[in-house]
Amino acid sequence: MRPTHLRQVIYGVLAAAGLVGTWYFNLTYTGPPSYLSAWFANAASSSAAVDLLVAFAAGSLFMIVEGRRVGMRRPWLYPVFGIILAFAFTFPLFLLLRERVLDREATATTAVPVSS
Repeated sequence: MRPTHLRQVIYGVLAAAGLVGTWYFNLTYTGPPSYLSAWFANAASSSAAVDLLVAFAAGSLFMIVEGRRVGMRRPWLYPVFGIILAFAFTFPLFLLLRERVLDREATATTAVPVSS
């Protein structure tokens, strides 16, 4: 297995874990009606919330800029889906699809044309 394929598998597993893990807890949440207020209910959850918000901001900028740089279509959708679904899902998904684009480019540039 080539290193790029191993990275793709790892990113895929992380994306799946991010989606399942976050949505399990989202669906079992029975706290106050304001979900976002629970983010800042105590010092521990506030720390995790700030950590996620800063990582989301930096990751969103990276996904948009890097996605455009490597020629991915509509990279702005990753942050949008990160808000709707989970950043823990969309960021590894972005990395997986980015890895595929880079692998495809590397394969295309190393392919030797057959001359007749």
